[in-house]
Amino acid sequence: MAPLPILYSFRRCPYAMRARWAVLEAGLLVRWREVELKAKPAAMLERSPKGTVPVLVLADGTTIAESVDVMHWALHQADPRDLARRPCLKQQAEIRELINANDGAFKHHLDRFKYTDRYAGACKEQHRQAGLEILHRWSQRIDGYGGWLLEGGCSLADAALFPFVRQWRIADPQGFDSDQGLKGLRGWLQGFLDNPGFERLMQRADPWAPGGHQPHFPADAIAVPKNEPLFHLALAEDWSQAERCGHYSTSTRGLSVEQVGFIHLSWRDQIPDTFRRFYADAGDVRLLTVDPMQIQAPLRADAVPSGELFPHLYGALPVEAVTSVTSYPSD
Repeated sequence: MAPLPILYSFRRCPYAMRARWAVLEAGLLVRWREVELKAKPAAMLERSPKGTVPVLVLADGTTIAESVDVMHWALHQADPRDLARRPCLKQQAEIRELINANDGAFKHHLDRFKYTDRYAGACKEQHRQAGLEILHRWSQRIDGYGGWLLEGGCSLADAALFPFVRQWRIADPQGFDSDQGLKGLRGWLQGFLDNPGFERLMQRADPWAPGGHQPHFPADAIAVPKNEPLFHLALAEDWSQAERCGHYSTSTRGLSVEQVGFIHLSWRDQIPDTFRRFYADAGDVRLLTVDPMQIQAPLRADAVPSGELFPHLYGALPVEAVTSVTSYPSD
């Protein structure tokens, strides 16, 4: 297995948060180095002298030191929900415009509203009003696009902006929660905070030190071994469709990989319980045996709410990676 990339991060930094979010979405694992901001590790400063997080160091030594670039790198590895909107140039441009507005004007006003005493001559109320004008525009977009910043669901822009909107709310919870012009934005933000992925995003780690504990991010996941088969229960009609188009894209019964973000897989001993829980009344079911060596998309074993680890495929399953298809339960 190739060495994992190294990610220098700081739990509460909004730039680092959105980088970790993209790592989660893409089904990746990285070596996690949590940074103590008052004692930044020399190894990070050697890679990125500007000293800000995130910093991603790839296995070949390439350093990526801007959060949006880390997001694009991660989603280039796998983007099962099409968060980057690669087929649509118009939406890609909208994503860039939204991120530029956030990282430019909005961050400028956020800093001077939240930390007024750090900026000589700054007027807190002026920056509050200027920041709210931007937030109101975003809220109107969300109202117009069914709960997201872009038409068609969650995008890279939503993920890049929500950590900064969260910071604004932390700075002024009463004003944010009582502003009627921010109703759509409040629901949008709460959707991120209530998502189980947010708890994974905000996992804690001690500051990294050479020779100390070397955690992975996400901390509740492991790499999937490539030397043993994986399995998936599929409705017969879904598998027939996959044979016709060359790839299988059902996450689990009734849900697509585009909706969920990955395909649920199992190890051999997990098949009976998965069948009992989700497929016992499904009728004609097939057991797919999958060769992980023939899969290019990321595989990561993630913990379900019970704590049990299940392998997940962060992309469509190529038909050629399925080595056998049998009825389940067998006749």
